[in-house]
Amino acid sequence: MSVRVRRVYEPPEPDDGVRVLVDRLWPRGLAKDAARVDEWPKGLTPSTELRRWYHADEGSFEEFRERYEAELAAPEAAEPLERVRELAGKGPVTLLTASRQPDRSHAEVLARLLSE
Repeated sequence: MSVRVRRVYEPPEPDDGVRVLVDRLWPRGLAKDAARVDEWPKGLTPSTELRRWYHADEGSFEEFRERYEAELAAPEAAEPLERVRELAGKGPVTLLTASRQPDRSHAEVLARLLSE
């Protein structure tokens, strides 16, 4: 299973496979055709409350990861999570985020979870 994380602002690459936007909000200043997003499962994105808490620097990445994993364990995340797992089972999947630090974002947490 090949799942990787990239910034949505980076140009698409041939080996991206299915491109999945994992941000709740559309990235600022990015045209939809330029992003080449194949899927946008908003049910996999962190809640607004969790996102605001993390961006306000109120907690550590480890605490954010734990809270986000708890949200992903909720029943409403099951269907979109399974959909992305199925896609990853068929070929490469690239999780896209506007985060300036993708390796310390929800996309990285999701990628690790999908790769397990």
